[in-house]
Amino acid sequence: MEASDQERGSQQLDLEAITRKISLLDKWREIFSFHRLGTSNTAPQDPDGSRVFADESEDGACAPQPRGQGHLPSGHLCCVPKASIISSRSGGSPISRAMAAKLRQSLFANTGHIFSRDWRRACFSFHDPFSDLAFALEAGKGGARSIQMAVQGSILKYLLFARKGIDCNLPSLCAVSRQEQGRALAAALAGILWAAGAAQKATICLITEDTYVTSTPRYSGDDFTEQLQLFELLEQEATERFIYDHLQCFKGEGSHGVILFLYSLIFSRTFERLQKDLDASTPHLLRPHAGGFLCRQAVLNMILTGRASPNVFNGCQKGESQETLHGVLTRSDVGYLQWGRHASEGDRLPQVGSMLKTPRFPIWLCSINGNYSILFSTNRQLLSDWKMERLFDLHFLSGQPSQKKPVLLTVDTHSHHWERDSHEDEHRPGRRFSPVEMAIRTKWREATINWNGTVPFF
Repeated sequence: MEASDQERGSQQLDLEAITRKISLLDKWREIFSFHRLGTSNTAPQDPDGSRVFADESEDGACAPQPRGQGHLPSGHLCCVPKASIISSRSGGSPISRAMAAKLRQSLFANTGHIFSRDWRRACFSFHDPFSDLAFALEAGKGGARSIQMAVQGSILKYLLFARKGIDCNLPSLCAVSRQEQGRALAAALAGILWAAGAAQKATICLITEDTYVTSTPRYSGDDFTEQLQLFELLEQEATERFIYDHLQCFKGEGSHGVILFLYSLIFSRTFERLQKDLDASTPHLLRPHAGGFLCRQAVLNMILTGRASPNVFNGCQKGESQETLHGVLTRSDVGYLQWGRHASEGDRLPQVGSMLKTPRFPIWLCSINGNYSILFSTNRQLLSDWKMERLFDLHFLSGQPSQKKPVLLTVDTHSHHWERDSHEDEHRPGRRFSPVEMAIRTKWREATINWNGTVPFF
């Protein structure tokens, strides 16, 4: 009995010592955390065992995750850095449960889905300033990429054609500073949201430090949508200033910046307008693909034109069941081109109308085999003077990490039928041309393209 009591006493002392050490460790962790030094090197794991590293701000601090939110393991979630979280006393209107549910319904058609890790990690981050791609966003993978590239078109519109006293050429784009990058992003996002709000108001969603909506069996929290506050701006300039003052909420690593912009786009458009924009072919904005979600055309058209038109043709058309399908009603600032390799196999893509093919500025978002890229010209007269379209240059931005500078393409629309026949078999379009060339030829049908020494992208 005595030996047993001694063993119990020894075990109790060991437990007390361990408890004291844990308490001391927690105390020092709080001290280091307070000074933003950070001590943790652990990360949650996905079910497959791969580690999920939380996105951190520049100082390495991550916001604590609210407890009891959602029904998914923490490994599926990425914490939001403190730099991207604003005070709950900033003056916005907290999101309600009805708003959060309607937001999910508009995106996914139900309240159970949440964004994947690729979406949550996506933000609006530029390449290094004063570099060959200083004007370009770093586009990620997954469904958020299409939004990043669509916003890229508006960034180019600002940098090339809105800055006073700046030459419209490629060197001026490569000379963009970090401050100019921020201005361009703020102007692009504000312009898009203002157009979506019918030039009446814009609504901006930001993540705060408080949680306003709790999870229920019918609503799964994602640990950031429930922390949103909505800010309404009644002037475009005020919208631009507000975004510029909160740039870190959109461009900071781990900020969920693309999702916040998409939320802001929907709230700026309003659920009522959105319902009128859509048609029977597109009841909601995202579609499932390979375990994630891709943007439907309505999202891209909302960025390009301000309306969530589900189709790329001009005006309205009748569907197979005589339902009315909604197309593009106004000429866009940034255009849209598309081409897919399956077009030669009878699975043709919808014909893009002139409202998107001939925008106000010579910049096009391109969907080529489902991948998004940008074509642009530095000559604003390209689309207003037919003589300019005889021989001209286009710059191609693939958005891929492997691209180190834009590709210069020289387009010759004064082609001849014998030249065309020597290059392409009419019965197999795209057989001898790269997909990029085929996308250009949807706008300039008889064009030949010189890659100026670059190996064509296939």
